[in-house]
Amino acid sequence: MSSAVQILAIAVSGLLLVLVLELVRRRKLTEEHSFIWIFCALALLGLSIWRELMHTVAAWLGIFYPPMVLLLVLIFFVFVALLYFSVVISKQREQIELLLVEVAVLSARAPDAEGTKDDGPRNDQPSTTGVTRGTPGGRSTTPRSDRAAPPR
Repeated sequence: MSSAVQILAIAVSGLLLVLVLELVRRRKLTEEHSFIWIFCALALLGLSIWRELMHTVAAWLGIFYPPMVLLLVLIFFVFVALLYFSVVISKQREQIELLLVEVAVLSARAPDAEGTKDDGPRNDQPSTTGVTRGTPGGRSTTPRSDRAAPPR
């Protein structure tokens, strides 16, 4: 591997490491998800710095152009990250479905709990605020003069 290729590989690996750390610092990437990227950047940086290690791995794998080991390692880590994030997304989907069921149960119970209260105006009595209790979302059923007309 020529020194220009090695310098480029070191720079790209270092840039990846700095980018991951900056994303963690700005809280755009959580610490638990950053470990795989940090490990990948460090592995690429190690292979970029130590030529002998890259040549040894290339000879062991039967690769004739040792810098291709960097690409192979990068592709491997991308597949590992994709698999990991697919597992995370699957868990989150299950959690979302469970939350949807819980919200549906709670919203089905809400009208029952509201109907048992006897405080406040009833549906057949006019409200002084212009809002009646029996309408969805507590929307006003009587026009109020202080409300602006909706834009058309």
